[in-house]
Amino acid sequence: MSDNKAQYKYVISLRFKGGNKAYTFGTDDETIEYGDYLVVETSQGLELGECISSLRDSSTFVSDLELKPVLRKADEKDHEEFKYNEELAKEAMEFCESKVEELGLDMRLISSEYTLDRTKILFVYLADERVDFRELLKHLAAHLKCRIELKQIGARDRSKLIGGIGVCGMECCCSRFLNKFDIISINMAKNQLLALNIPKLSGQCGKLMCCLKFEDDEYKEVVEGLPRLNSKVEYNNQIFTVASINPILDDIKLQNPDQVINVTSEELMKNGIIFKPIVIKKKQKNVEAKPIEKEDEQKENIKKEKIKKQDIKIEPEKEKIENKKKFKSQKSKKHIVKKVKTKAKPKTEKRVFKRK
Repeated sequence: MSDNKAQYKYVISLRFKGGNKAYTFGTDDETIEYGDYLVVETSQGLELGECISSLRDSSTFVSDLELKPVLRKADEKDHEEFKYNEELAKEAMEFCESKVEELGLDMRLISSEYTLDRTKILFVYLADERVDFRELLKHLAAHLKCRIELKQIGARDRSKLIGGIGVCGMECCCSRFLNKFDIISINMAKNQLLALNIPKLSGQCGKLMCCLKFEDDEYKEVVEGLPRLNSKVEYNNQIFTVASINPILDDIKLQNPDQVINVTSEELMKNGIIFKPIVIKKKQKNVEAKPIEKEDEQKENIKKEKIKKQDIKIEPEKEKIENKKKFKSQKSKKHIVKKVKTKAKPKTEKRVFKRK
């Protein structure tokens, strides 16, 4: 970084057309002034930009990024080339749109831009999912005969490029001064006690408005310690419900069936009692926590269970075999008893009596 700084005496800030972000470049030319158009070398190629700062000493530049040089002040030829590139970019845009329709790709082209030396063209498109544009690149490379880059952007980036007027009557923050987009959540609207009406809280991009982030920290500090809406408080020995809170005017509206009063946050903290909401938890069944066993113990327990299951299967088989043996032995005993009982009786001589 030190070697990079030592190459140039001064640094300047530059802005390109269609963008608000400032980029820093190095130069040794002391004649450069605010508002001059300069030709600079970027990672994309040669580009034309506007100087938006005065010369600064290179020691003020603190960054690990490489410091690119200012090649020269732009002349009439550079301006003519820039305008000619804009016309060519429109023709390239029309050709690209026709090929997108022909291939049936789910993407919407937003803009196209050539570098000053026409060695590269950038197409910016909007898409919900990733697009396979390999076939499209083949057609574009054959027709345009230069390097091609396709850049996918989101809904917020699109609104930043197009611009517009917000509900406040001013230019959209994204197109006016924002360089990065912060995460905006619905909790920021809750902290500012706004009505949770998503269409009214959304900007032109369809996302939550960026300005919800600007005053979120201040509202958090002001609202901290105040009662929630619809919560119960005791004030002047009476029970009230918090109907509304205006942290900017420091006004809290309390009401009950008999009266409605407005108090400040200090008066409520001194003379009032804020009841905390009672959270009712569902009863959970008492589940005995099993101790964590080691891996060796777990394996031994699994083996024991398997052996027990095998023993349980073997035992009924043994019982069946023993029952069969008993049944056979009982049968054999019965046969023996029958044989004993049915022994051959001694033959008795039949006497014949004759009548006289």
